[in-house]
Amino acid sequence: MLEFPRWKYVLILIVVLASALYALPNLYPQDPSVQITANRGFTVDDALRGRIETALTNAGVKPKQIEVDGTTMLVRLPGLDEQTKANDALRQALGEDYLVALNLASTVPDWLGKLGARPMVQGLDLQGGVHFVMQVDQKAALDKRVEGYLEDTRVTLRDKRIRYTAVERRPDNTVVVTLADDENVAAAQQALAQTLSARGNNATMGAGSGLTYQASGNRITIGLPQAELDQIASDAIEQNLTTLRNRVNEIGVSEPIIQRQGNDRVVVQLPGVQDTAEAKRLIGATATLEFRAVVEGNAADAVASGRIPPEAKVYQLRDNGGPVLLNKRVLASGDEMVNARVGTDNNGLPAVDVTLSNIAGQRMFDYTSANVGKLMSVVYIERVPTVTMVDGKEVRSVRVREEALAPTRIAGVFGKNFQTTGLEKTEAENLAKLLRAGSLAAPMDFIEERVVGPSLGAENVARGTKAVVYSFIFALVFFLVYYRMFGLITCVALLLNLVMVVAVMSMFGATMTLPGFAGLALTIGMSVDANVLINERIREELRAGVPPLASIATGYDKASGTIFDSNMTALLAGVALYAFGTGPLKGFAITMVIGIATSVFTAVTVSRGLATLIYGRRRKLKSLAI
Repeated sequence: MLEFPRWKYVLILIVVLASALYALPNLYPQDPSVQITANRGFTVDDALRGRIETALTNAGVKPKQIEVDGTTMLVRLPGLDEQTKANDALRQALGEDYLVALNLASTVPDWLGKLGARPMVQGLDLQGGVHFVMQVDQKAALDKRVEGYLEDTRVTLRDKRIRYTAVERRPDNTVVVTLADDENVAAAQQALAQTLSARGNNATMGAGSGLTYQASGNRITIGLPQAELDQIASDAIEQNLTTLRNRVNEIGVSEPIIQRQGNDRVVVQLPGVQDTAEAKRLIGATATLEFRAVVEGNAADAVASGRIPPEAKVYQLRDNGGPVLLNKRVLASGDEMVNARVGTDNNGLPAVDVTLSNIAGQRMFDYTSANVGKLMSVVYIERVPTVTMVDGKEVRSVRVREEALAPTRIAGVFGKNFQTTGLEKTEAENLAKLLRAGSLAAPMDFIEERVVGPSLGAENVARGTKAVVYSFIFALVFFLVYYRMFGLITCVALLLNLVMVVAVMSMFGATMTLPGFAGLALTIGMSVDANVLINERIREELRAGVPPLASIATGYDKASGTIFDSNMTALLAGVALYAFGTGPLKGFAITMVIGIATSVFTAVTVSRGLATLIYGRRRKLKSLAI
């Protein structure tokens, strides 16, 4: 007897409707667009809209729509050629006042968005975007850590009232402390070990606890074993990876790929971003953020005379505000920030509320307790990649720019939580965003960059879609000819399988890549294999003289176990590919895993439901169209 529970029909209906709903956004193509963002001191308003419309008219470009999206203005265009023309025209018309970048804007209706339906995310090879390989300056990370040890050593000795004559760094990265002749060397060594180990454990997941201490006469030598050096380099890369992910999340790039490559390199892929200069500015320009105390004195006179205090370093105030003397000691840096958000000060003006880690908070508390009424400043240190032409050849270099925010007066004692004031609204938002994203543990240089144009991405999508469509058509023709009515049932199941794969990938934000199309084509093949097993099993039962309805039931029952076993093996292989593979392998694996899960459902459950719906009530059935 051929039976199929009603609740399974309800389940199939729910799956079909949900799959159709969540796959629907993929039918809405993205609009090539140009995004305009205001630089500091400028706003997005009606005057900007007028400048944009004038520039586009002069360039002979007619936009589909100009809309404001928060603090940016989005110009939707009818095609990629118009996007390129508009981008060039707007860059020339707006100059340095605004950032102009290419973008792809969604056209999915709002009602679908409210239901959580969104188009499938496309990878770099399908959507276009930028690909960077960045090299971490591990020497700078080591120098920063050793300089931190030097400063903490001096502070510890002063706090413990231990007199010393010198704290020096040697070429082999050891720190040599020379104490006064009558000082207790053992007590000094114990104090240093406690302080430096605590600093390392808080900041770098255990770095600092591997330091060695050797006393000889009135000298203490603090050594960094190779394991400690390796840990510093590894921590720098891991922190940079975290910071890059935070920054990319802040700017809203969908499905970026940020992963480690080798010992000192990081790969960054940003789908949908076409402007390499803008992408570099967003992810790599700001290397460090530091809070430093302002050294009293006339900075301009010190620079002119060359008499700069030994504890001070000259920085330039932002917006050509002149020089300022800041202490070499870093009170807190970006990698010690826990949180930052925009707030207001006592006068209702924009400010940034900052929360530090425990160690940095204690350091800040100790300093402010003794320096109420004095000045402190935030320092931005940027490494900006540049390209110059020498003898007709490109020469790549890095321009380092250091600038200090206008100093803020310490109005009272504070530690972990404090407020940075004297900012414009836009500046406060940018500072909070950078602080939340964190500081790079070491500067990074761009050593490789590639741009995948949207036209190439569109061509990849067209070819991948064509491959999937042809594979489906070939399967359709074969099944219709060879299995007739059951071939039609199989084709309906295959079509639903494709819709389900697209819907699941869209719902969970999985990224479709070019290898993903290969996985999709393989999914069709594996689904075909499952249906072939069922259909051939039914034919065997018919040859053995089993009645048609019983043949259908027996065929599905006996083939289901084999289908589950074979697909489970392939599923485990796909999971292994995703877990241990990188890049293209992951794209292939995720599509294959989703496809295997949906193909088992459609081949075993959906096709049986259709067969029961067609033949279940025909009690006097003599033959099957198979």
